[in-house]
Amino acid sequence: MSSVTRRHVLYIPGFDPVPPRAYRERYRREALRQAEISGFDITQSSAADGARFGWHVDARMEGVDVSVDLEVLYWADIVRAGMAAGVWATYRQMARTAWIYISMGALFRLMRLRKGPVIAALYPVAVLLGQAVLAMAIVACAAWGGVAVGGWPFGLVAGLLGLAGAVFFLRWCARRDHLLAWYLMKDYAFSARLRGAYPPEQEARMAEFADRIAEVLQGDVDEALVVGHSSGAYIAISVLADLIRAGRLPADGPTLSLLTLGHVVPMVSFLPDAHRLRRDLAFLAGQDVAWVDVSAPGDGCAFALCDPVAVTGVAPAEKRGPLVISAAFTQTLSAARRQALKWQLFELHFQYLNAFDNLPDSADAYDYFRVTAGPMTLGGRFAGRAASASRIETPVNGYTDT
Repeated sequence: MSSVTRRHVLYIPGFDPVPPRAYRERYRREALRQAEISGFDITQSSAADGARFGWHVDARMEGVDVSVDLEVLYWADIVRAGMAAGVWATYRQMARTAWIYISMGALFRLMRLRKGPVIAALYPVAVLLGQAVLAMAIVACAAWGGVAVGGWPFGLVAGLLGLAGAVFFLRWCARRDHLLAWYLMKDYAFSARLRGAYPPEQEARMAEFADRIAEVLQGDVDEALVVGHSSGAYIAISVLADLIRAGRLPADGPTLSLLTLGHVVPMVSFLPDAHRLRRDLAFLAGQDVAWVDVSAPGDGCAFALCDPVAVTGVAPAEKRGPLVISAAFTQTLSAARRQALKWQLFELHFQYLNAFDNLPDSADAYDYFRVTAGPMTLGGRFAGRAASASRIETPVNGYTDT
């Protein structure tokens, strides 16, 4: 069955500390924009069952009325806990994370895929080192000024005052984080701290996600659509692999579909202890589940058009997924919109969830709102769509054991 009148969407965010209401408001705002551009009707209301992290949508697209319940599978509390490290702990995380990626060869292999996300990973290191240099300069200038005024005794006192100023400066940088470097550093450190293995608190939350999806699959809907964005993509992959292995898909239940957006899978799967993720990638790629992976070369924070299974080197002999396609920002966004987003790298990473103002007139063009609120299953909508010709499938991972 490819037609849908009732759907449940379960969205798994990336490493993002914002509350679920931010995603609800983004969906409301961008759905209205896309409706105005594309000429469909869509309204948003509170979740019918009072779900804590959900909302409801009624849409009329392609001549069909569709009822949709959407919810965010919540792990922002784990993210916030992972971001709680202070100044000195963050610098220790930086040193350890850099050592893991460099000493184990992962950084150099990642560069063979896409340089954009590798540059994004190196960016916080450069910023934090630059801020550390400025902090040391504050101490040195204060000490030198003290010596110049009153000799070494004054220099020592001034140096101590400068040290206090340097600490204040670094804490200010961490608290304000205008450049988002501290946030990014903690993001990469969270994934790398166990060399690719999932931390226990994440495993526990993923088990809860599996339980929730299994509950939805027992409900009266036509499709249960799981959406994993950024780091949420590899979480979604592992959760669905667990669900299928455990035999929790009802034979006569809703269609289960997986949409991964702007994935960063290699940042984890290329690490030596990511046995679990590599096993899940290999398993899910061989299952009869519609899995569409969407990215765009214009998104510098994602491994654009990299088949996450193939590049990890774990593709099974009977590989079925994912279908790797491009959101093609240069074609689906107007020149004015692209110019407005030119330096908004994070907003570009979220563009998959936003309206497109220059969509081609094609039923299988990627449109988040037609996928989540339209009258076709994910597999049905993209059944005739060929994989991107410029996708990357070359296995370059040094660790392929599962």
